[in-house]
Amino acid sequence: MTTDQAVLVLRLAAPLQSWGGPSGYNRRDTLPQPTKSGVLGLLAAAEGRPRDASLTDLLGLRLGVRVDQPGTLLRDYHTVSDHRGLPLPSAKVDAKGVQKKTSPAKYTGVTQRYYLQDAVFTAALHGPAALLQSLEHAVRHPAFPLSLGRRSCPPTGPLSLGLRHHADLNDVLGDVPWQASEHRRRQIRTPQVTLEVTLEDPTGDLHLDDVPDTYDLKSGTVFRRRTVRHRWVTIPTGHEAATGLPPAPDQTGPGHDPFALLGW
Repeated sequence: MTTDQAVLVLRLAAPLQSWGGPSGYNRRDTLPQPTKSGVLGLLAAAEGRPRDASLTDLLGLRLGVRVDQPGTLLRDYHTVSDHRGLPLPSAKVDAKGVQKKTSPAKYTGVTQRYYLQDAVFTAALHGPAALLQSLEHAVRHPAFPLSLGRRSCPPTGPLSLGLRHHADLNDVLGDVPWQASEHRRRQIRTPQVTLEVTLEDPTGDLHLDDVPDTYDLKSGTVFRRRTVRHRWVTIPTGHEAATGLPPAPDQTGPGHDPFALLGW
């Protein structure tokens, strides 16, 4: 007897998002789309799972991501120094477990963190209906605060777009209405928009190393590989019936003159 299958649809939108990638201590990159590790971490947090809890039941979920609004890349530049003028500590410790000073002495550290700003994604997960129904309830009533990649990136608005029973992952990502922000909708005024989709597919020709074995900080996470493929979907923007929208910015004439009130 086959298990009843379903698709859980999520809207991932926030002023800032950041999705892993190959990063070092002083440089934290982001990939242009949500990772499977990041999405499963969000679901595990919603259920209230501790970091060392098993992820076995989540790893088999197939993930698809649609880019509704790609956003732009933001670099957050930091400098760090000791207020007493002392050299910064290094990552090494001595025999007593005390953190060593940098040698030669380093008084200023530079770190860079990258984010996606104003991005919107539609993420869909395919798997057993009972599991996804439990996850959908958890997303609506999360046990832990939810974030899109990092703790500093809380989501905007409701995450869940509902559960689709007996649905195909590929079809769902082509049917869900466009999730872009109102600002983006005013920029793109064509009747349809073409969006990129990344589907987890064993017959695909691309590989992503973003399947976690654990979120336990003590043991460290090892990422396994999954196979994906890219495709494009064309969906309506809804502008056919939108008769009351103001004209696009490039159609408003000369635009705002900040010196007009000064009589210049």
